[in-house]
Amino acid sequence: TIIGIKLLPTTVLHHKHLGEVLVALLLLQDILAIVLMVILQSSGGELASGINLTTIVMPLALLPALGGGCWVIVRFVFLPLVQRFDRYHEYIFLLSIGWCLGVAEAAALLGLSAEIGAFIAGVTVATSPIAQYIAISLKPLRDFFLVIFFFSVGAQLDLTTLPEVAVVSILLALSLLALKPVIYHWLLRGVSESPSLSWNLGFRLGQCSEFALLIGVVAVEANALSAKANTLIQATTILTLLISSYIVVLNFPTPIAIKEALRRD
Repeated sequence: TIIGIKLLPTTVLHHKHLGEVLVALLLLQDILAIVLMVILQSSGGELASGINLTTIVMPLALLPALGGGCWVIVRFVFLPLVQRFDRYHEYIFLLSIGWCLGVAEAAALLGLSAEIGAFIAGVTVATSPIAQYIAISLKPLRDFFLVIFFFSVGAQLDLTTLPEVAVVSILLALSLLALKPVIYHWLLRGVSESPSLSWNLGFRLGQCSEFALLIGVVAVEANALSAKANTLIQATTILTLLISSYIVVLNFPTPIAIKEALRRD
């Protein structure tokens, strides 16, 4: 999601068909990852000894409840406040941050994760007219924490076990980078998308999601994954993020393209 959105020109492609399909696929991918994270977090350390369905069903039931509650608050509280004080840009900026952090904390109190809450907070305002302004105004914060995110990923990489999984991670990363564009192209052609758009989307979605890193951490905490397997996931994901970024930047329109003909903001 991070790489796909970051390398998608904001004003040129976000509101065209390519941007619509890309964001839709990323949202579906993120929702599936969130459901898996909920299952892992709710199970605690029970996966090794057996699964208690109650501890899994409850968070999954709370997830749509949280989403519905957030939609109601956005509809009857958040948006009216924005409409009343829309002339004060600083107010909208602080209100958006407060909404994001508030829902994140509410999700944590319900036994979900802060990341899930923040994602739901964003989705509930995504269809409102103010969403584009919020996205633009929060862009400096997004880029700042994006750098911190990748810094933390690198800092958490276990270098002692990395040599043991290096060959496997390279082969796995290359396999994913080769197969994902072809699979996406085939699936999108199956729903009557053009060949150029199918290849474009396939390569933009060719990397592993950053949710793989979060799922790996949660799975280790739930005793469902070994530390070595988590290192394999981290190494593979990082490799695909790096290589896929170069492929997209060198061949498709992006805000940071090296070639002038491909540079789109």
